[in-house]
Amino acid sequence: MHDAGTGSTAHPSRRTVLAAASLTAALALAPDPARAAGPAGQDDERLKALISRMTLEEKVGQLFVMRVYGHSATDPDQADIDANLREIGVRTAAELIAEYRVGGIIYFTWAHNTRTPHQIADLSNGIQRASLAQPRGLPVLIATDQEHGIVARVGRPATLLPGAMAVGAGGSRADARTLGRISGAELRALGIRQDYAPDADVNVNPANPVIGVRSFGADPDAVAGLVAAEVRGYQDSRVAATAKHFPGHGDTAVDSHFGFPVITHSRELWEKLDAVPFRSAIRAGIDAIMTAHIMVPALDDSGDPATLSHPILTGILREELGYDGVVVTDSLGMEGVRQKYGDDRVPVLALKAGVDQLLNPPSLDLAWNAVRTAVHSGELTEARLDESLLRILRLKAKLGLLDRPYVTPDGIDRTVGTPGHLRAADRIADRTTTLLVNKGGVLPLSRRTHPRLLVVGADPASPSGTDGPPTTVLANALTTLGFTATALSTGTAPTPAAIEKAVTAAGNADAVIVGTYNVSATSSQPTLVSRLAATGRPVIALALRNPYDVARLPDAAACLASYSWTDVEVRAAARVIAGRVRPRGRLPVPVQRADDPTQVLYPLGYGLSY
Repeated sequence: MHDAGTGSTAHPSRRTVLAAASLTAALALAPDPARAAGPAGQDDERLKALISRMTLEEKVGQLFVMRVYGHSATDPDQADIDANLREIGVRTAAELIAEYRVGGIIYFTWAHNTRTPHQIADLSNGIQRASLAQPRGLPVLIATDQEHGIVARVGRPATLLPGAMAVGAGGSRADARTLGRISGAELRALGIRQDYAPDADVNVNPANPVIGVRSFGADPDAVAGLVAAEVRGYQDSRVAATAKHFPGHGDTAVDSHFGFPVITHSRELWEKLDAVPFRSAIRAGIDAIMTAHIMVPALDDSGDPATLSHPILTGILREELGYDGVVVTDSLGMEGVRQKYGDDRVPVLALKAGVDQLLNPPSLDLAWNAVRTAVHSGELTEARLDESLLRILRLKAKLGLLDRPYVTPDGIDRTVGTPGHLRAADRIADRTTTLLVNKGGVLPLSRRTHPRLLVVGADPASPSGTDGPPTTVLANALTTLGFTATALSTGTAPTPAAIEKAVTAAGNADAVIVGTYNVSATSSQPTLVSRLAATGRPVIALALRNPYDVARLPDAAACLASYSWTDVEVRAAARVIAGRVRPRGRLPVPVQRADDPTQVLYPLGYGLSY
């Protein structure tokens, strides 16, 4: 990839950088690319020399990965300047770097970092320019949460791929590796070198409000195989994958964004269930592991969250599992890590526990000063900081950041959202849709017998950059496949008026498709399905998120699961409904009966076809 670029993503060429009098220590010490992939020890002496020249303040900054508002590193919109001043005390990403010398930045959609591919690349290059212009400047490790499925920060025209549970339903390790390779290649082209994916949690709790379809499933061995495959895909594209959330967030009914979950697994159960995918990720050479803000008394009975637990992060992860890569906290703004200690203690305790990167503290100034003060007071040693710095710099070197920190416009145009990538996403999605109920062989629908379709149901807010809403996407896809389909959004909690409107509209349809979303005991969605079924029209229910919906929809003639409402999965479900593709997905989680959760209605691996 050439560094000299034209157009909006212009930056100094490699030649210019090398010729500049203010050549940074980072570039001067850049490892030979031919050796960068070798054993860590080969380049450690260079990296240690780099660390030895850093001030304490520079070292502290390198440990933080911070959010920042704005589409540009130097010229964001006024509203984003205001948000930065309010939350961080700086105006721009460039000022953030100058003030705190942060080693990483995380991109979010809501922070307006991810509008278009060329804008994202401009932002990435602006961040690198700002950092490399500092004395002893180092390139920044830019990260994001691009899990695909329901969590994606970079949207169209980038390629959006099926989420983890959909891939789990497909069961193909080759598909998981392809997903990582495509996602990694596109992120790298945008200047994003670290992805906080894959999710290595084993989702064994149907009531899990925070993981759910972000997990590959409930079988630890199946999850482990898919995690390792996706990690290798990211490695193929030289992007750091990050297995999360250690020591395992799959069996909780509490969302750690808002509360403090407690996992009651015994040590033996943890070894057999939660630990398996993380061991697999480590064997695959995972570059980073993210901690969970959960309490696991069987692993540490102190009452501390795993993020702040020396027994868990050093005792188990480092010493027992033999992991010596980067450990990054989950966001330090989440309630799960803030309930027991103040925001000034959390970063210090995390470092003492064995963390390397401190992600997104609510107050960077408070956290940054707390770490510096802890070194001055002797609670933390500078040598302890140096250990984390070496791991972080090893990763930056491995990813080529010390050698080639910039990206180019032609790299984006060659890589992001290419026809080949989009076709691959569709092929993967075609293997994921799961058919659970098909009474009387109502599916596939025929254009001859059921030409007019009504699509109703939930329209949850679309994941980043999708066409959405899903009822519209589904109706458009079915129309493209030769039906006459009409969309009518009835919402996630359909009102009596919305249900009546849908029943009336069904009078003009030959079949009705209902998109359902996390149907609960108190939901009005089953009423919608039963009222539509009473019209005599066949009703096909498509679970747009959790596959457990089927247990509460006895009146549906057919039930399918797409595991997400992103366009790629909804369109794949349309192809299955229309018979263009046969359903091949198999449940990666068991579905219990609604009236007796001790009884399994549909077991792991269940799925019909035609």
